[in-house]
Amino acid sequence: MSQDSTAQDYIYDVFISYRRKGPSGDWVRNHFFPLLEAWLPESLPYEPKIFIDKTEIETGTDWEFVLEQALRTSRCLIPIWSPSYFRSTWCLAEWQSMRAREQQCGFKTATNPNGLIYPIVFHDGEHFPPEAKATQQKDLKKWNSSYPSFIETRGIVELEREVQVICAEIAVMLETAPLWQNDFPVVTPNVDSTINVQLPRLK
Repeated sequence: MSQDSTAQDYIYDVFISYRRKGPSGDWVRNHFFPLLEAWLPESLPYEPKIFIDKTEIETGTDWEFVLEQALRTSRCLIPIWSPSYFRSTWCLAEWQSMRAREQQCGFKTATNPNGLIYPIVFHDGEHFPPEAKATQQKDLKKWNSSYPSFIETRGIVELEREVQVICAEIAVMLETAPLWQNDFPVVTPNVDSTINVQLPRLK
C-alpha cells in the first residue's frame, strides 16, 4: 500500500516520535527500537508495522512527503521524552498531532479514558511542559545508556523485560484505536519558532 493521501486504512501500527540527534536518538536506534520490533509481534495476532525515521535531517520536504503521511496512517504514537524532545518543533508536531486525533475521536474523556499516545521518559522529567508532566508515562531513565556496549550489560536484560510489558500495553492500545479517517488532523512544525510549546497549525 502506498503512502499517499488516498490511503483508506492504517499503514503502521506504531509511530516512534523521537529526537533523531543526541543520546536519545542513539538509544532508540541501538536499543529501544530493536527490542520493540522483536517483542511487539509476540503480543499481537499479526505482524505489526512500526514507523521509525532514522534520518537526522529535519527538512520541510521530509515532513511533507514522509513523516506527515506516516503519522496520519499510524494507529498510535510512542514519544521518547527528554528536555530536548520538547525543544524540537518536529517532535512537538508529531505529539500534538496525535493529541488532536485523541480529541477529535473522543479519547481521554470520562466516558473513554483510553488514549493513542504511550509516552516513554528517556531522561529528566522535571523540565517537561506541564501538559506532559500531567500525563501518565513509562519511565525508562534507569536504562537510558546510548552506547552500543550497553547491550553487553545486565541492564539490557532488564530493559528487555520492560519492553515486553510495554508491548503488552501497546497491544491493548491498538485494540482501542479508532477506524482510520482521512481527516485526521496533522500539526505542521513551526520551523521559525525556538523553544516554544505553542504549536498547532492544523491541516
